[in-house]
Amino acid sequence: MISSQDKLELLETLRRTPTMLSAFIKTITEDKMNVRRGEEFWTIAEHVVHLAEVQPMLLTRFQRFVTEDNPEFIPYIPKENIEEPVSHPRISVAEALEMFSEYRRKEIELLKDTDNTVWKKIGLHPEYELYSMEILARHVLLHDYWHMYRIEALWLTRDAYLTKF
Repeated sequence: MISSQDKLELLETLRRTPTMLSAFIKTITEDKMNVRRGEEFWTIAEHVVHLAEVQPMLLTRFQRFVTEDNPEFIPYIPKENIEEPVSHPRISVAEALEMFSEYRRKEIELLKDTDNTVWKKIGLHPEYELYSMEILARHVLLHDYWHMYRIEALWLTRDAYLTKF
């Protein structure tokens, strides 16, 4: 069970992420944004757009924890998932950063007012042995930072040291 302090810290970190991502992306020159470092690599811009495009799905999952007793989820596979909202056309990095920020604001607004009964609800998700509001919130944070780490690796790592994952 998440403590009140842990919940506040998690929400504060989630709230700060869009600002951190935007400031970070501003340090990367435009000529690096769409460089594909290898056949199986995403570009920096694709990572940013992905972070934005998954937010509607994540907000829906949070809402389902609030409104359903035992929500059942399906794995999210971009471009194949029926849970995915109507696909956005390819958007610019600036538009993606704005979208990410707006959806994160909505997520925080929803999450900050939920009580511990919602946070301890258990949902069903075939990918995970356990899935709850707390796990989803932490997963969102880790997902954000994994992509930001990957962006930094794609930007700065020399070819000989760049890993696929």
